[in-house]
Parts: sequence; C-alpha cells; structure tokens
Amino acid sequence: MPVRTITHMTDTIGKPSRRSGGRATRLVKRASKPVIDPCPPGQIGGAYRPLSESDLHRIYDTALRLLSELGMGEVPDRLAQDLLKAGAEDDGQGRLTFPRSLVEDASAKAAKTFILHGRDDNRSIEVGGNKVYFGTGGAAVQTLDMDNGLYRPSTLADLHDFTRLQDTLANVSWYTRCCVATDVPDNFDLDVNTAYALLRNTTKPTATSFTLAEHIDPIVKMLDIAAGGDGAFSKRPFMKAHISPVISPMRYGEDAVDVVYDCIRHNIPMSCITAAQAGATAPATMAGFLAQSLAETLASLVMVHAIAPGYPMVFSNWPLVVDLRTGAFSGGSGESTVLNAASAQLSNWLGLPSGVACSMTDAKAIDAQYGAEKGMSSLAAALAGGNLIYESSGMTASLLGASFEAFVLDDEMHSNTYRALRGIEVSEDNLGFEAIKEAVLGAGHFLGGDHTITAMERDYFYPTLADRSEPRTWAENGAKDAWTLARARAREILTTHHPEYLSTDQDAEIRRQFKIL
Repeated sequence: MPVRTITHMTDTIGKPSRRSGGRATRLVKRASKPVIDPCPPGQIGGAYRPLSESDLHRIYDTALRLLSELGMGEVPDRLAQDLLKAGAEDDGQGRLTFPRSLVEDASAKAAKTFILHGRDDNRSIEVGGNKVYFGTGGAAVQTLDMDNGLYRPSTLADLHDFTRLQDTLANVSWYTRCCVATDVPDNFDLDVNTAYALLRNTTKPTATSFTLAEHIDPIVKMLDIAAGGDGAFSKRPFMKAHISPVISPMRYGEDAVDVVYDCIRHNIPMSCITAAQAGATAPATMAGFLAQSLAETLASLVMVHAIAPGYPMVFSNWPLVVDLRTGAFSGGSGESTVLNAASAQLSNWLGLPSGVACSMTDAKAIDAQYGAEKGMSSLAAALAGGNLIYESSGMTASLLGASFEAFVLDDEMHSNTYRALRGIEVSEDNLGFEAIKEAVLGAGHFLGGDHTITAMERDYFYPTLADRSEPRTWAENGAKDAWTLARARAREILTTHHPEYLSTDQDAEIRRQFKIL
C-alpha cells in the first residue's frame, strides 16, 4: 500500500551526510526517493495569530458573560439534571446559566491531549498541543463525476471509493465520511453502511455521525467484530463521533445530546462541532461571531464535563460564513479563512484540542478559484495551529460536492503546507559557510556538491502533480492541466487499491447481522 513513511527529523535536520562516489552515484541518489520526508503530518503550528492578547481576553470574557447571563436554552431534562449538579443555575425562564467558575473548571479538567487510534496502530495520531493534522469531513450530497465533469447524487459506491482513495494519501491523517449515500434512504441502514465502508476500506483513525442515539449500540457491535470481540472496540476506539449538540444561537439539540450520552457510554471520542453562520445564526461582526461561537463550544465542553469530567473531546469551533447579499454559504471566503484561523488560536490559547475547517471552496470545477480558496484557507488554518483541520480534502461546491480529483490535488497541497510549517532550520552546517567557500574557490557553483545533495534529500518537497517543466516540454507531453493529471491519478488508485481490512470471517459475520448494501 503506497503510504508514505513518516520519519522523525529531530536528530537528522542540520546534520550532513557523508557520501563517496562520482557523478553517476550522485545522479542515482538525486533520482531516488528522499530518505527523510521533508514535510510529514504533525508539523508545529501557531505562528499566525490574527488576534492580539487583548483580543483573546475580550472575546473570552464576552463568551463567559454570554454563558453566565444568557446561558443555554432547550436543555433536555437528563442533561439539565447533570448540569445543575455540576454547578449550573436555573434562571427561572427556561434557560440554564453557567457561572464563570463552572466553565473554567470544565476547561481545567478537560482532556488536553489524547490518541485517535487507527486500527493499524502505526496510523494513530495524538490530538492536542501544537501539532497540525489535515483530515476530512463534510456530508456532500453530490459527487463530481470523473467521466463527464458534472455533479450527480452521491452514492454508497462513491463512499467506498472515496474511502479507498484516501487510504493511500499520506496527508489525510484521519478520515470522516465525506459524502452521504443518497441511494440509501433508511437512516439506520445509512449509518450502518457508512460505518461499514470505513471498516472495509481503511485502517486510519476514522469518524462518522449517528443520526439517532439508538443506532450506536448495534454499530458498536459491528465495530467489536472488526476489533476482535465483545467490548474490544471500547477498549481501543478507532472511530470517533462527529456531533453538533449545540444549535445556534445558544440552545441544545435533544437528539444530538442523546448521541453524546451514548458515545460516552461506549468510550467513543467526540468532536463536538459548533457551526454557527455569521449574519444568520451568529453576529455578522467577526468579533461578535467569535464570542458567541466560543460560548457555544464551551457549552458543549461544560456538557461533557457534567456527564464525564475529562472525557476526550475535540473542541471543534467551526466559524461558517454566508454571503449576506444572497444567504448562500461561502466556504471559500477571506472571512472564513481568518475566522477559522482565529478560532484555532482561541482554542489553543485555552489549551484545548482544537478543530477547525478549511478548503471549503465555493468552486464547482477544479479551477483557479478552487486553488486560490483552498490554498489560502488551508495555509491559514495550519499556520494558526489547528490540531485537526476538517474538510481539508476533496470538498467542493460550498461543501455540497466531493471530488476524487480534489482528494489527490489537496494531498499534494498539504505537503507544501506542512513544508511551510516546518520552516527554516538554522545550524552551522545549514548556514553553509564552508560550502560557499568551496564553491567560490572551486567549481563556481553548488550543483552536485554534497552540501546541495544533502539539502535536496532533506529539505525539499518534490510534487508529482504540479508541473514544473518549460512550456515546450509541457506541450509535447499533451498540455495537461492539473484536473487531467489528478483524474488519471485517482483512476489509477481506484483501479489498483482494493484493501481487505476485514477478514473473510469478520465480513461474513457483519453481513449475517447487518443489512450491508
């Protein structure tokens, strides 16, 4: 399986390798795959800070004021009882308010880091701190057809294909279903078959959503079969849940809260996602939006704290933007870019595992708009230090669409982003005094020198889709654009990569107990 090896560079960056041999040896080394991956996932973010220290405090204080004075409405009875026991207060008008001390206690006791397990432990990742990982998300109801370049309803076959495709892409560090199988009308069958598609086609950390809490018990039985027996999944959960327990503005959603309770019962890690929309379900001003959205995500954290203090939760504060002229969702905007970066900064400032979104391009085709919006938003989210960056691969058409070509193009984009995050290592050898001296007094250039070849293998990422040839060569090779190259790569992967991550017995047992379509 063509998954790139991730090598830790701590002890190798800045240290020259010693080589012997002539020009032929150097040419062979130049053509070979780098010994050290120059841009693996998990690079360090946080250099981009759109908010000042004073801004952070003012937004946070406003969020706490919203929770203490306005609080949350439509609180389900079971949750209300747990929140009151934890220190919430009933305002007598159908809302529960959260004193500052309760919110700060929930933040202090929250899990700061935890492992998202893959079924293959080599693919597990640690969430939190300052490491950045790109992953997926979304619920695209349409798929960009590779044959005609137009959109059609997403199918269960598409979901299987997307899952197989991303399984080979090193920069998709965890996988959430990116499309909804519109050809599966029953909600329970949809949840079951979505989970099955993830089990069958990848061993990365995965995530899904549950339409109703009652779907969780049977799906956990399926996950147990894949994990090796009753109770095995809960001991080492390799699938997390995406839940939106807060409905903007400032109220809980009963069905989603029920899902939270059952996920906790089965030890399923959660991304509690706030997805307010500026000017629609949250203020149009960016500062006001950030204050309300932060308050709502903190309300999710307080909820989890009231049920199970310290339970693993990704603080998924996703700012969404609408075009205020038309009401249409605008995922590829500069406003969305800076808001998600600011959200990551806020979450990291609080010391909580952060989740934000990027690459939510409004473009329908793989074109200049697509590249500009994705590149802008993904780099900003990563530089701001988002721990888990959702929607980062494959999404198009304002999250209504998903594209096979986009997956492979975005994977290469993320390598460049990780390389930018890695930055510049300054060491005595990297400063190159002796190499400069040798070139000036000797050959007059740096081509083929040991210092150059060492840097070439260690410091540079070489794309396979981006075309760096001169115009004549490009024309002689068919004048192919990025969309064409990405389509060919996606087809190649889907033709050749057919993983068997369930044994024959496991698959048969799952099919005996569930309606696998």
